[in-house]
Amino acid sequence: MSNFEKLLVWQKSMDLVMEIYRATEKFPVSEKFGLTSQMRRAAVSIPSNIAEGCDRITKKDFSNFLVIAKSSAGELETQILIATNLKYLVHPKKDELIKRMLTGLRKKVLETSSQKLATP
Repeated sequence: MSNFEKLLVWQKSMDLVMEIYRATEKFPVSEKFGLTSQMRRAAVSIPSNIAEGCDRITKKDFSNFLVIAKSSAGELETQILIATNLKYLVHPKKDELIKRMLTGLRKKVLETSSQKLATP
């Protein structure tokens, strides 16, 4: 098992990807290349960036990828709101949880990074 697979935020974001794929299957065919595609790409981007960042050498690099993952979560949140307004789905709350988890993990990564810099 890779390091990123042990991260709860990665596991939850993978669950969200599956949820988004299932939900968008029910979208109108006319949304196949629109909202369906956008939501799926944004959802997949979240765990992908966590995994990519986890494999980077420095904590700062990892932190930057967590920012990208959080940005994708924000993008997905907007798309979920659009889909909810269009009555394509009921708004799930997982995306908000994942954003909070990413913020917490980034803070922890940055704290451990600065601690290493402070120690001789």
